[in-house]
Amino acid sequence: MNNVSGPVRFLFRSSDDEVEINLEGDADFISGVVNDLGLQNSGWLLPLAIKSRLYSSSQSGSGGPEIPEPDPSRIPIIRRSVGDLDITDRLVNFGLHPATTPNPDQLRSMLEELEEPLPVQGPLVVDPMAEAWLKELLRIAVQQFGVTSLSTETLELAASDYLGDRQDLELELWLESLFRMGKLTKIHGGDGDAWGPSPRWLNA
Repeated sequence: MNNVSGPVRFLFRSSDDEVEINLEGDADFISGVVNDLGLQNSGWLLPLAIKSRLYSSSQSGSGGPEIPEPDPSRIPIIRRSVGDLDITDRLVNFGLHPATTPNPDQLRSMLEELEEPLPVQGPLVVDPMAEAWLKELLRIAVQQFGVTSLSTETLELAASDYLGDRQDLELELWLESLFRMGKLTKIHGGDGDAWGPSPRWLNA
């Protein structure tokens, strides 16, 4: 969303959870809301055309169409103290809840309920089944919990045996290799790195 400005519409749909989000407003404001919801790498962002009533040349007398001046009196006045707007509370009122970080036990339980995925294919795939399970695990995180990344520790505790029994440095090096291939995103944090799915890889 960094290269988008002006009025935009953000759309997100999850058929699994029957969730649909439709937000409209200035790009900077919508970007903040989307970040708060943890949906930076999900949904669709569409620029909105600004519709202005044009006067014909017969009305303006200038020989061509002109855009009329805005009328400030038609704009509703909303006064609010700085910092008074609680976006999270407003979203909850609309039935939307903020993202919650899942714990490894929750992820493990949901992963065990899935059917075994098909092995990932491709010339750069080192471990087809481990990569397939990693994709399913990150899909759960995004779709069920609304988070865009999981820490190395969480991935290990939730699914080490699904990920080729990789642990500690071996797991981190494997995740790093997937990041370098553009399959994962990497987020640096004070407690260590976190890993999220590239949308293209997740939907492949």
